[in-house]
Amino acid sequence: MPASGSAAARARIEQQQTWVDLQIRQAMERGEFENLPGAGKPIEGLGEHHDPDWWLKKLVERERITVLPPSIALRKEDAELDDALDKLFSEGEVRRHVEDFNARVVRARYSLHPGPPLITMPRDVEATVAAWRERREARRSRRTEPAVPPRERHWWNLRRRRPEGGS
Repeated sequence: MPASGSAAARARIEQQQTWVDLQIRQAMERGEFENLPGAGKPIEGLGEHHDPDWWLKKLVERERITVLPPSIALRKEDAELDDALDKLFSEGEVRRHVEDFNARVVRARYSLHPGPPLITMPRDVEATVAAWRERREARRSRRTEPAVPPRERHWWNLRRRRPEGGS
């Protein structure tokens, strides 16, 4: 019985290979392999020493990922924190976000990381939430002020508008 099982497996593999070859041949006939990026150019990095982390370096380069020391990353996040908070909708979300930021700052203060020293301080949660609330109210008041006088807002008021210079 095992001989027939291995023969069946071998037959499936051969069928799969012919199916793959057929798909490639059809794609070539349709011209899907023409004008590919890098066509006719040497393969980058071919012949150099083997780097086991080549895929990671390519990912970082392709996705433009920046890896910063924790002190610099927290300093950058602190500078952008108000803009990030302004995108949140509720006071509870803002409070959780600031508390999470503060916890990461405290954790970084008590751990030894390479790189520049940490100068970022935790934020006062109540003061930050109050500032967020003020910014939100300022945005709301700017939105509620009409950009044009009420008489000119609707189409039915346009007929009543007198031309300039006329009576």
